[in-house]
Amino acid sequence: MTAWAQSLIRISNYEVETLQKRLAEVAARKAEAEMRVAVLDAEVEIERQNARMDPASGMILQAYLKGWALKRADAEGVVAAVSAEEEGARDALTSAFEELKKFEHVAETTRLNKLIAAAKRETAAFDEMGLRRRAGG
Repeated sequence: MTAWAQSLIRISNYEVETLQKRLAEVAARKAEAEMRVAVLDAEVEIERQNARMDPASGMILQAYLKGWALKRADAEGVVAAVSAEEEGARDALTSAFEELKKFEHVAETTRLNKLIAAAKRETAAFDEMGLRRRAGG
């Protein structure tokens, strides 16, 4: 494998690794945001149960639900934004993998072409040696 091919493959591997780390970080943020939505849903369910049990809690439930709806909308917005970022990170990673595979393919093709050329030269040299022996013999 030529030095330029090794350099391109090394650079591409680094880019793939960097994008994998970025995707993992984005996925962790998405899981955290989704967990926040789940926690908000659990909290509102607890408040609704409390309101069923205690009439005094029921009076403040409407105010709580308004605040909860705003918090949940914000949390869902974060989930949507992180989901879009995750999709972009996945696309970038896919592109980086494709580039890496192209470089690896070119390097392998170059290596095989060198082997074929060396085999042809060797065959030609043996043919020439055989012709000289035949002509001299």
